Amino acid sequence: MKKVVSIILTLVLVFSLAACGNKENKNTSSNAGSTNQSTNSGTNNGGTDAAATNAATDTAATPDISEPVTIKWYLTGSDVKNDKDVLEKANAYLKEKLNVTLEPIWGTWGDYDNNAVLAINGGDDVDIYFTSSWSADEYNAFAKKGAWVRLDNPDNNLIEKYAPDLWKALPTVLTDGAKINGSDGLGVYAVPGYKDIATQNCWDINVPLLQKYGYTVDDIKNTDYYGFGDILKKVKEGEGADFYPLLVEGAVLERMVDNSIIVTGDAGTNNLLSYYINPTDPSQPGSYGNKILSKFETPEYKKFVEKTREYFSAGYIDPAMGNANQANDTRTAKQLSGQYLIGTQSYSLGYEVQASSERKFKVEMVPCTPAYVDTTSSQGAMMAISTSSKNPERAMMFLNLLNTDPTLFTLLDYGIEGTHYTLKDGKVAFTDTRAEYKPWTNGMGNITQLPPLDGQDANFWDNFKSYYGSAKSIPALGWAFDPANVETELGSLANVAAEYALSLNTGTVDPATELPKFIQKLKDNGIDKVVDEANKQLTDYLAAKGK
Repeated sequence: MKKVVSIILTLVLVFSLAACGNKENKNTSSNAGSTNQSTNSGTNNGGTDAAATNAATDTAATPDISEPVTIKWYLTGSDVKNDKDVLEKANAYLKEKLNVTLEPIWGTWGDYDNNAVLAINGGDDVDIYFTSSWSADEYNAFAKKGAWVRLDNPDNNLIEKYAPDLWKALPTVLTDGAKINGSDGLGVYAVPGYKDIATQNCWDINVPLLQKYGYTVDDIKNTDYYGFGDILKKVKEGEGADFYPLLVEGAVLERMVDNSIIVTGDAGTNNLLSYYINPTDPSQPGSYGNKILSKFETPEYKKFVEKTREYFSAGYIDPAMGNANQANDTRTAKQLSGQYLIGTQSYSLGYEVQASSERKFKVEMVPCTPAYVDTTSSQGAMMAISTSSKNPERAMMFLNLLNTDPTLFTLLDYGIEGTHYTLKDGKVAFTDTRAEYKPWTNGMGNITQLPPLDGQDANFWDNFKSYYGSAKSIPALGWAFDPANVETELGSLANVAAEYALSLNTGTVDPATELPKFIQKLKDNGIDKVVDEANKQLTDYLAAKGK
């Protein structure tokens, strides 16, 4: 019936245009959501195959960009106080290239999750959203809800039409990792960012402060979380009561210590489930094999929260780290000002150089595990076109240009040469003005277009691609949990986790009393059913892969 109606409307439009003479053909959809969600195909015909992409490029009509449009772009992790000059320059460039005016919404670490979900659910006038496997607007979940346009829809393949160059620029692990079962069937619902493809969690070390108290980075390398006590104690005593040497992001800290990883498709920011990797060789099964567990019920978690509580009680962890409304912004501010000794960091190769430049002191990273590739990391930073967008075609063209044009990407990410950074011998050195304009680099797109930073090798990006290309894949790579059969339980469990997880992960409550309460509430709200469902799905997936 939809197709019959579509044909009738098309004929009416054709005759109307013929009667009206030379009226402009706008080549933009005013109802992109319904257009791009009209086919429940289980196949992916769209642009991910190089030959098909080339063929489509050869036959595609030149896009009509005669009508100016505004693209609203919602990002996360931003620390942007003044974007006036950057946007003036970027929009002049975009006007010439695409007849587009860009209006970024600079979501921060602290406000993005809540505000972005409210905007999506409210049908706000936003064209492009950051999404990922770990954000509150989680890629898989919101694709199933119909929030994202399917970009390779056979009826309107935006990748083939407007972004073949972008798709050819991305590694296969990213383009394959973007294919999921969404509201319009198996396909691509967001553009993956070419950043650190693999995951590697590291201790972020304030080197001058460490050396001030007679220690070296080797002292961190030669112990682990459970052995930090003496170092933390000495620095705390020397720096005073208001100084907190251990700067933590609760969820990242737990994963670093326990060797657990995010289960893609799990309950948003407070992950309920765990898959434990082998910390020596991630390509081999970990201590529990290929099995999903309730994270908070394991012996590893109990040991972790007991030690964290000890560190908190000794004054090593800022109480703000246990407050969801304060934690991220406080942590960012303390990183920049050097008010920490050891921090948690989800690492990108070369980040220590960028961090040292921005913070004005030497930073080093000490890995907890080798780099590994999992489903979460392949979906770690993505850009989705909203089904509420009135200009999905132009939004796709913008994403294509952003990810293939170094001039535009460097301008929007690093700012203006001579203002926010200087360029010498092809390398970037940030100025003090950079503090007023700091988008999250890894959250924007294809970072391999950027010039290397001062202190990085001239071949940094070649080394970057090689480093991440050699990372080992976990045995369960490609599997994502489908919560459809346990959505009711997950909704209740997410509320329970929000009540307990952050405070336990940061030591702000006593696990002796709170952990048993937490576990009982998890049991009461169906965690066992969720774990059983997850293990069934994983077993079936591995069997189909022959593992």
